[in-house]
Parts: sequence; structure tokens; C-alpha cells
Amino acid sequence: MTTEEQFMARALELASRGLGAVSPNPLVGCVIVRDGKIIGEGWHQKHGKAHAEVNAVLDTGDESLVTGSDLYVTLEPCAHTGKTPPCADLLVRLKPRRVVIAHTDPNPLVSGKGIGKLTDAGIEVLNGVLESQARHLNRRFLRFMTDHRPYIILKWAQTADRLIARENLESKWISGTLSRALVHRWRAEEDAVLVGTRTAIHDNPLLTVRDWTGRNPVRIVVDRFLRLPQHLHLLDGAVRTIVYNVLRHEEKSHLLMVRLDENDFLSQLLGDLHRRDIQSVIVEGGAFTLQQFIDSGHWDEARIFESARTFGKGVNAPQLRGQKVDSARIGDDELSLWVPQRSTWHLVSR
Repeated sequence: MTTEEQFMARALELASRGLGAVSPNPLVGCVIVRDGKIIGEGWHQKHGKAHAEVNAVLDTGDESLVTGSDLYVTLEPCAHTGKTPPCADLLVRLKPRRVVIAHTDPNPLVSGKGIGKLTDAGIEVLNGVLESQARHLNRRFLRFMTDHRPYIILKWAQTADRLIARENLESKWISGTLSRALVHRWRAEEDAVLVGTRTAIHDNPLLTVRDWTGRNPVRIVVDRFLRLPQHLHLLDGAVRTIVYNVLRHEEKSHLLMVRLDENDFLSQLLGDLHRRDIQSVIVEGGAFTLQQFIDSGHWDEARIFESARTFGKGVNAPQLRGQKVDSARIGDDELSLWVPQRSTWHLVSR
């Protein structure tokens, strides 16, 4: 690994700390190096707050040290004013000797403009260091920006005989306690979690973060004909919840009824989530809803827990067409990770 790659790897490690806190912004880390030593580090910690470059400059304790330094950042510095001023302007003022970037920002408000500001100011720019790793880290943001839909993660637990529920549709406790805690961590890392009508009725899930520390995701339920009983946890108003249906549109503080046309329902749902700045969604069931995402091609990765237990009879697991790229033992369960066949996701280790 080259010196540039070593410092960029550190910047990527810092960037990952923002997962679950900065969406719909990208994950960004920054390292400032002078005379071969790191003098400042930072990452984007929370949406609406200071960006990675600003935090790294503050970490030096003396911004004059940035002049003549090498600055490593995992994404092209922003060139527009949003909730914070442009980071490219800050760097132009402080004049580092060189700015090393993992890859260009696909956001049309930034793409190429940040680099342009730096080069116009006489600052050397090196682009493309650990680019594939950086793109993998920001795969949610890139999907959101390029395809105008959220990044979709499918998740389910199945028995050794590939069932996800008993004949009475009972599906709880297929996986173990460690697996369930991991799912709560995932919920804290993503913007939203989605289930279908039957799962909402039969499991009455909370879809909140309880076995981990972090924010609750937005809860999403597909209830086309508004059949859900009002006593369900999903309708209790405790957490922001969106109910997608074909009958009524009504928006309250924490409960939104969003009406879509029956035709092309799923694509409309994803488009509406994009407009609401929801960058990633975990689809947690049931089988019918998961299969709809699979059959439409609207998915990016699948996380499947398999238990050693069997049911004998029950609801079959979804039929997944993709490639397995990783697996791990989680307590007594086997967790496998899948991506679509043409995905480049597997080219970079998790």
C-alpha cells in the first residue's frame, strides 16, 4: 500500500463513523498530513453540522498549519452553500500544497466544481486514490444520486428448510439473540425500515432500535387498501411512519398516509422516498413484499440469516437471484450476504 493509500485508508475509517447520522449527505473523512505525520483528522459527524474538512482543520489546533500540507479527503470537497459553507472555499483560503481525493462527487451541485476551484487556486489535486473502497463506503449515497431511489437492503431469517414463517404465519424467533441485536444495529444505520401488510398484522412489529444505541429509522408499511387495525404499533405515532396505499393521502406530524397509483406502485414508492431524502431502506418482510423487490430488480444487497432449526411446513423464503459474496457466523446462525448478479459490490471487501 502506498503512502497516499495509507492516509486515505485512515480517512475512510473516519468517514465510516458517520453511518446513520449524516444522511442524506455522504460519509466523508479527512486527514491532514504535514512532514509525513497526521496533524489533523475529522469526519462528517451529523447532518447539518460541520463537514469533514472543517473538523480536520479544527483538529490541527492552528489552521495556519494547513498551508503547505497534504490533505486527504474521501470525496471531492463541496463547492456550494447548503447548511454549511463550501469546503472548497475553505481550502482555497488555507492553501494546502496538495489535496488527495478518493473520487468525484456525483451531486451535480458539486461534481467537478470543487476540484476546479482547487486547481484554479494553484492547489495540486490527485483524484482516484482508493476510489473503489470509497465508492463502496458511500454506496447508499451514490445509488441515491445516480438512480434517484434509496439504496435497498433486503433482510430475512429462514430455517434450515428455507421457511420464514410457520403455517399460521408466525415468524418470530427464527434467529438468535445476537442476530436480532445485529438487526437493531442495522436499523440505527439506515434511514428507513419497510414491511408489508401481512407482516404488520401478524407480527405487530415496533421496527425501532432497542437492542442497540442509535436513532430510530422511519417506519414504512405497504398497506394498499388501508386494512391495518388502528391498535398496531406501526400506527401509534411514536415514530415517523409512512403508510403507502392507493386510497387516501393525509399527512400528520408522525403518521403520513401517501396515496400512489396501483400501476407501477413500487417505482412510485421509491420515487416518493427519494423526494423525502430517504437514502436507504431495509426491507424486513414479509415474503410477498420481499419478492416484489427481487422481481422488480429494485434491490442492492440481501442479508439472510439461516437458523439450524426447521419448521417442516410454512411460508417459503423468497426466491433470490444473485450472487453470494460473504458469510459469517452470528451465534448459532449463519449470515450470508448477496448482491444482484451484475453488481460490482463484491469487488471490495466489506
